[in-house]
Amino acid sequence: MSSIVVIGAGVGGLASAARLASLGHDVTVLEQSDVIGGKLGTIEHDGFLFDTGPSLVTMPYVFAELFDQTGAPLESVLELRRLEVACRYRFADGTELDMPGRVEEIPGALDAALGSGTGRQWSSFLERSRSVWDIARGPFLESPITAAGIAMLAANPRSLAKVAPWRSLRGFGEQDLADPRLRALLDRYATYTGSDPRRAPSALATVPYAEQAYGSWYVPGGLWRLGAAIADRARECGARIRTGVDVTRILQDGARVSGVETADGERITADVVVSNADAETVYGKLLRSEGARRAARSHAKLDPSLSGFVLLLALDGLDDAAFEHGGATHHRVLFAEDYDAEFDSIFGVGGQAQWGPKPVERPTIYIAAPDDPAIVPGPGSGAWFVLVNAPRHDPEHGVDWNEPGLAERYAASLLDLMAERGVDVRDHVRWMRIRTPADIERDTRSPGGSIYGTASNGAKASFLRPANRQPVEGLYLVGGSSHPGGGLPLVTLSAAIVAEMIGPAERRGSTAP
Repeated sequence: MSSIVVIGAGVGGLASAARLASLGHDVTVLEQSDVIGGKLGTIEHDGFLFDTGPSLVTMPYVFAELFDQTGAPLESVLELRRLEVACRYRFADGTELDMPGRVEEIPGALDAALGSGTGRQWSSFLERSRSVWDIARGPFLESPITAAGIAMLAANPRSLAKVAPWRSLRGFGEQDLADPRLRALLDRYATYTGSDPRRAPSALATVPYAEQAYGSWYVPGGLWRLGAAIADRARECGARIRTGVDVTRILQDGARVSGVETADGERITADVVVSNADAETVYGKLLRSEGARRAARSHAKLDPSLSGFVLLLALDGLDDAAFEHGGATHHRVLFAEDYDAEFDSIFGVGGQAQWGPKPVERPTIYIAAPDDPAIVPGPGSGAWFVLVNAPRHDPEHGVDWNEPGLAERYAASLLDLMAERGVDVRDHVRWMRIRTPADIERDTRSPGGSIYGTASNGAKASFLRPANRQPVEGLYLVGGSSHPGGGLPLVTLSAAIVAEMIGPAERRGSTAP
């Protein structure tokens, strides 16, 4: 049996613990916070409960596999409810679209809302995206990134032409999407990885394909329950989860890990360390070697991902609110009039930082408004999570989100902008809580509050994301800052990749890899 320490109880760390404990390893999870979940957090107050991170589950088969391979099936411990309307979109010209949650219904809905032929345009795009998915899923999303895998793609002209890695996501979509509203819809998916669609690689076309092919799902009672269920499974398999333990150093014995040290001075020996901490934190703070310093310098050359500015709105009196004219929807997206101006504000003019980042004046607004009686104190109430893309917290070179009054002024402007776009809740707010990128940094230890670690900006960005197996023997990375990327499904896949690399305890005996 190998002793394994997992740093961080985010979904990637918890899924790693469940898998590795089920394989017979002695696993201890150390979480610096007093609660588990990482970015899959929750806030409860006055009868209102908010998810503070992801608001839907995509690629549900990833979680089904996790539970099937570690014990009882997912459906025996947790309900996933499919959304019949995945999202209500309001475009810059005022048109609205209720995007069906079933892919076969999408073309008809597009034609009805946006005009004849738009359904065919999107279907053609999804078909090309499916080809990219078929090529990338196994070797890139479900396997460690390797030079051999990259070479295999490059050696196959047909696959290379389909993936078109030299194109941006926006450029990939332009072949099929003549309607500017469909192009805005595609641009949105770059933000799933914290990226700029003008620079994000064409491979991100797999994101809308996977979301629409497998559907959008919600966990009644809140998505935090998914993290809790994974933690319960890890414990059932024998893992120990300790909260309030701040790991300050990964210990080495020569070229291999030997354990970790905590802020209290405790030293915990381990054959293997799996870190769910941000890669920047691992290289810059937890490892102390020349190799770590080189890795930190290399990592610093990558663009950090965007962050988010969040309003948690406790609402009353929604029964007769005018904006509910189309019925309740779990998700709304109110698109910006100028999407390029939004990305310029976050990443710099043209993505080249010719001037520093700044809060977006008229951003796209994302609203998660679950119709779930378990998260509100009574009928007519709503626990709304409102998010806009935002530049990271960077007082020295960008935005200081701790500047007095900035968060309050920006929050008020967003409520006014929501009203302008047809969702006026200003008279229904019982209370509001604001979370800035600086808050995200404090709560999750993500540098600058960058939600996904690094952005997928540039054709090579996906291949430059920190690998799961690190040069330090016995050290592995999981979570959104490592391969294959951010978002609940991908961080869960990172755990599967690492567990496969480490292998069963009986195969390894007491010798670490």
